[in-house]
Amino acid sequence: MDRVTTRPTPAYAPGPRIRAMTLGDCAAVADIRVRGWQAAYAGMIPQGYLDAMDAAEDTERRRAYLTTDGGPLNLVAETSDATVTGWACYGPCRDKGAHPRSGELYALYVHPARIGTGTGHSLLAEVISRASVDGFGELALWVLRENVRARRFYERAGFRPDGAEEAFEAGGTMVPEVRYVRALSPSAT
Repeated sequence: MDRVTTRPTPAYAPGPRIRAMTLGDCAAVADIRVRGWQAAYAGMIPQGYLDAMDAAEDTERRRAYLTTDGGPLNLVAETSDATVTGWACYGPCRDKGAHPRSGELYALYVHPARIGTGTGHSLLAEVISRASVDGFGELALWVLRENVRARRFYERAGFRPDGAEEAFEAGGTMVPEVRYVRALSPSAT
């Protein structure tokens, strides 16, 4: 698995350019992640938890994750003027008992002002393509049970809930998630 290869989207292609994330992207990605959480999860996660999210702290976390050897693959979407507008991260599935060829989409966020522009679709298509090339036979992801918009997005991309559910704690509240899975093939795009 060559996880360092950068295959940028050609400059003439419609939509955002997708490329490997660099250390220079960490602040933009942290801002996208924090704003994404605050916009997407309002009313699903306690507001105090969302308000306390700090992009500066998240920037340092992104830097640490990005410099970890053998870590997940991080991709960014950028506009023609090199403004980072989205971020996705994937790697081996972390679920207990997962098959070694199972991948997981750990995160996919688009700047709230860029939702509906095709950025999320472009990022997800690139993740699916790269995960397939990396030898993953399926791709799993976890999504908030109440996040209907995200669930529809993933369903349109061929993901289906497999019945697994878990919850995580956020601001003293347990937040339920459901797992979605999609089979991959060598030609998945």
